[in-house]
Amino acid sequence: MRVINMLWRWLTNTKAIEKSSGELETAFFESVYRVTYLVGFSTSDNGLLYLIYSTVVKISLCLVLLSEFWYMCTLANTLDELAGSINIVVIHCITCFRYANMIIHKDVYKKLAQAMESPYFDISTSKRKKITEYWAQQNEKYLKTLLLIGNSTLAAWFINPLIDGVDRNIIGGIYLPFSYDTPCRYAVSYLMVIVSFAYISYSVMLSDLTMQAHLIHLVCQFNVLVDCFKNIINDCQGPDDLENNNMLVINNKFKERYVKRLGDLIEQHRSILSLAMKLRYILSAPLLGQLVASGILICFVGYQATTTAAASLTQGLTSILYLGYNLFAFYIICRWCQEITTQSQNVGEAVYCSGWEQGTSIIPKVRSSLLLIIGRANKPLIFSAGGMYNLSLQSYTSLVKTSYSALTVLLRVRQN
Repeated sequence: MRVINMLWRWLTNTKAIEKSSGELETAFFESVYRVTYLVGFSTSDNGLLYLIYSTVVKISLCLVLLSEFWYMCTLANTLDELAGSINIVVIHCITCFRYANMIIHKDVYKKLAQAMESPYFDISTSKRKKITEYWAQQNEKYLKTLLLIGNSTLAAWFINPLIDGVDRNIIGGIYLPFSYDTPCRYAVSYLMVIVSFAYISYSVMLSDLTMQAHLIHLVCQFNVLVDCFKNIINDCQGPDDLENNNMLVINNKFKERYVKRLGDLIEQHRSILSLAMKLRYILSAPLLGQLVASGILICFVGYQATTTAAASLTQGLTSILYLGYNLFAFYIICRWCQEITTQSQNVGEAVYCSGWEQGTSIIPKVRSSLLLIIGRANKPLIFSAGGMYNLSLQSYTSLVKTSYSALTVLLRVRQN
């Protein structure tokens, strides 16, 4: 395992990690940066060899997407074949759109990744360090789970043409403009297709991983801020204040520390909200595309899984794994969007539970500041798809139900 880890680090020695703003950015984004480098999409590495590699990869991906379109429009004759082609084309098209969106707003994404290095982001206590570590571990856990499901799907996809009983078959949904009816040509064509398909599939996974990392990053910042507000009085107490909790508000040094601390937390809250709203605006259109794509994919992949499982075990397994990946990918987006909404609301509750009743509210400007924070937090931060569909676990459930209803209609059409 150690050898594999060393090999992984050597193959993904990206400059994005060297340019990281600090340990916290690295903790949340190191794995994403490494996968980005491996896939050929890194914007931090400008070496000649990497630029050539990246260009070749992107041209190959465009050719694969073009061949998928051609197959769907000209060679998909049955409903089963059309469903398979739609599955592949839809997910790859929305990935291209999301990638273009990330490139256009790469400066905003970089600011989001560096947000924890703000001087107002406080993890000086052991509890806040544990909160940060917890969310970093959650990010890594879900990243590995997503890659595991994705790689399992790819493995099944690559093995199926070799054991499906069809001579010289390749991955369905891809058209090649030349004949590969000889053993030598078939071997070369098969290898070429699986390499290209693996890269375009990893670009899909990379898009999901990047979105998840930024969403969890925001969740962590809100969670730490909640703890800071709840413990603001304890953080402002000096060694001489511990035995005189009832006399804090007449202690000028405490009042100075409290006012400064409150100002820092307000600035941190404003900064997080500003970045979160920028991310919400940036992701609005991609999330709408993701919502539509997920609905289509859940429906058509479910249809494929239902119709092919009896005929071919490997094809049925591939469809089930692909369905599982799409369900899980959209689930984590909805989950972290809902978590951001919850944590942003918790800020107001934390301010209310911050101990203002001990007399801190009589300090000049403190009462109005606390009320403004509570008022701002009472309007939850909600991520939506195109401003029309709020993303939460409830909306995820609704999407699955709607897709299932569409699936039953397709199955009835096929039976008739």
